[in-house]
Amino acid sequence: MPAAGATSNTETLNRLHSAVNSGDPEIISKAIDEFVAPDVLFHAPVPMGATGAEALKRVWEVLLRAFPDIHVAVEETVAEGDKVASRNTVTGTHLGEYQGLPPTGKTVTYNEIFIVRFAEGRIAEIRGVVDVLAQLRQLGALPS
Repeated sequence: MPAAGATSNTETLNRLHSAVNSGDPEIISKAIDEFVAPDVLFHAPVPMGATGAEALKRVWEVLLRAFPDIHVAVEETVAEGDKVASRNTVTGTHLGEYQGLPPTGKTVTYNEIFIVRFAEGRIAEIRGVVDVLAQLRQLGALPS
């Protein structure tokens, strides 16, 4: 894929990040419908009983309930061919149930890395590593 395609893919991923940073479930859902293939392959922990773009929507529903002020700061992106890798820092205040934990009011900061593959201008596959251990330690669910 020429550099223009990689740039376009990076711009699409940036638009998705902007939508999730809005904190508005409707904006996030519409962005997923626009930028993510309905049958996206999602290789990251997702809610049971959901697949494809619907699983991604459910992930954001859970995150917004738990961390209404969640913010994804893109620290670095690397694009090559049909893939974009994104290294992010995520912050949020734990104001709702998360992973069985009642709200603590604590702020969390954790890292994640996603590799996203595009097909026909939409996200077709997502592979991710999220530092859930750091989340749970900061929330007091695990010892530091």
